[in-house]
Amino acid sequence: MSTYRYDTALFDLDGTLTDSKEGIISCTKYALAQMGRDIPSEETLLKFLGPPLVRSFHDYCGMSEEEAREATRLFRVRYTDTGLFENRVYEGVPDMLGRLKAAGIRLATATSKPEDYAVRILTKFGLIGYFDFIGAATFDETRHDKIAVLRYTLDKLDIKDSSKAIMVGDRRNDIEGAHHFGLKCIAVRYGYGNDEEFTTYKADIVVSTPNEAADVILNNAKL
Repeated sequence: MSTYRYDTALFDLDGTLTDSKEGIISCTKYALAQMGRDIPSEETLLKFLGPPLVRSFHDYCGMSEEEAREATRLFRVRYTDTGLFENRVYEGVPDMLGRLKAAGIRLATATSKPEDYAVRILTKFGLIGYFDFIGAATFDETRHDKIAVLRYTLDKLDIKDSSKAIMVGDRRNDIEGAHHFGLKCIAVRYGYGNDEEFTTYKADIVVSTPNEAADVILNNAKL
C-alpha cells in the first residue's frame, strides 16, 4: 500500500481522462432526431457531458421518464460502435496515471458510463493497465448516478477510511458524490466544468492540468 496521504485515487472518465464531447453530442443529436425532437442549442447539448443520460434527456429536453429511457436506448445505438471512439485522451493523463501508479497509489474509475463502455474506451486508448478496478454504471440503470457508482466502487475496494481516498472529476456530480461519502474532490479545469460550478459545489481544490492533480495526490501541493 502507498505511504502517501492518499492510497486510492478515483477518477471520473468523461471530461477527466478523455475528451468525449464529440461522441456524446453527436449521439445525443442522433437520438433526438430519431424521436423527431428539435435539437437544442450548443449550450444545452454541453450539459449532457457528465450526468447520467436519462437524467439529462429528462432535465434538458423536457422528456418523461419513459421518453428519456427511449432516447438513451437510441443514443446507445450509435454510441456503441461509433460515438464511443469519437474521443481522445487529454494531454498529460498517461503521465499523471503513470506517476501515481509508480508511487503505489491504487487507481480506480468512478464513472456514470456503463462498465462495458468504460472498459472498451480505456482499452482502446491504452489506459486500462493503470487501473486496479473499473467502477462504473450498469446498462439497466440500477447503478447509474455518481453516488450509486461511488457506493459500489468504495464497497468493492473495501475503503473504510474516506480520508485515504480522493476523487478526481470535472462536474458537480463528481464533487457532490465525493462529499456524500466524505471524500475530498479535485476538480479539473481542462474538462467540462468551470470555476463557477466548482465554487458553487465546493470543490476542495481546482487544478488546470493532470499533473497538477498528481501533485495534489502525492502531497506535492497543498489541499
